[in-house]
Amino acid sequence: MPTYPNRQFLDFEKPIKELYEQIDQAKKLAEKNQKIDYSQTISQLEDAILEKRKEITEHLTPWQRVQLSRHPDRPYTTKYILKMSDNFLELHGDRNVKDDKAMIGGFAELDGQTVMFIGQQKGINTKMRQQRNFGMANPEGYRKALRLMKLAEKFDKPIVTLIDTPGAFPGAEAEERGQGEAIARNIYEMIRLKVPVICVIIGEGASGGALGIGVGDKILMMENTWYTVISPENCSSILWRSWEMKEVAAEQLKLTSKDMKSFGLVDEIVPEPEGGAHWDYDESSRLLKEYILKAIHEMNNYTPQERINMRIEKFGKMGFWDELID
Repeated sequence: MPTYPNRQFLDFEKPIKELYEQIDQAKKLAEKNQKIDYSQTISQLEDAILEKRKEITEHLTPWQRVQLSRHPDRPYTTKYILKMSDNFLELHGDRNVKDDKAMIGGFAELDGQTVMFIGQQKGINTKMRQQRNFGMANPEGYRKALRLMKLAEKFDKPIVTLIDTPGAFPGAEAEERGQGEAIARNIYEMIRLKVPVICVIIGEGASGGALGIGVGDKILMMENTWYTVISPENCSSILWRSWEMKEVAAEQLKLTSKDMKSFGLVDEIVPEPEGGAHWDYDESSRLLKEYILKAIHEMNNYTPQERINMRIEKFGKMGFWDELID
């Protein structure tokens, strides 16, 4: 877990930063004057940090949750896989064009059972973010994901997808290689997979980029994440010709985990440590693992055909519509 002073703070996390600075000050004073015991002061400040984290979490706006989902210290797909499982074996390539670094996947042991993990990876620094294309997969990324899903189905292993993307890559070359078809193919094929499929939004869940690996038996969503057809900034630029209304757009899009749960678009909300997943990687991974294992265990009680029928029914009844009868 990142520690202060290397930790990065969002605007609404500044009160926490100030408390850390007070702890640093107390520690420096303790070094200078060892006759005075500052341990109680430091302990009180640490308790105050926990309280402030809790207070901030309880009063987050939709836009602030969007910011938390993008927090630079937030754990990404690889971090969760390595924290939750053992013996992760990454598999590469779509066997057609290339290996898309924005989409990763492979077999791993989750509490003794083999599971296929697939997810978008953003990168932990500038160089890696460029290499991973900021988590925006090309068509070959979605085709790689489908290849790995079919491999898991062949060996009768559950699939867990970890969704964290600002969207599929929108470049002209991606469209030329069939971006829309690749995502549509994944949606079609994931409905028909015979093995349990658990999908988790661990960060950003935007547009078809998320849906391309987002069709499953159980859809989980971490507490401080978002899931919608368009980002608040892009929505604001379309409706108001400016990014200045992004906070209003975030409110109107109803993109938070609570909104998604109330609409029936996700099945469970996975809680995060006080203040967000970036404060405690181990606890975040433990909580997520608990929900994933519960979902896999539940879906193992059904036959493959029952799971397929349930998926078709689940996604078929999503949304609101009116029928006009002449």
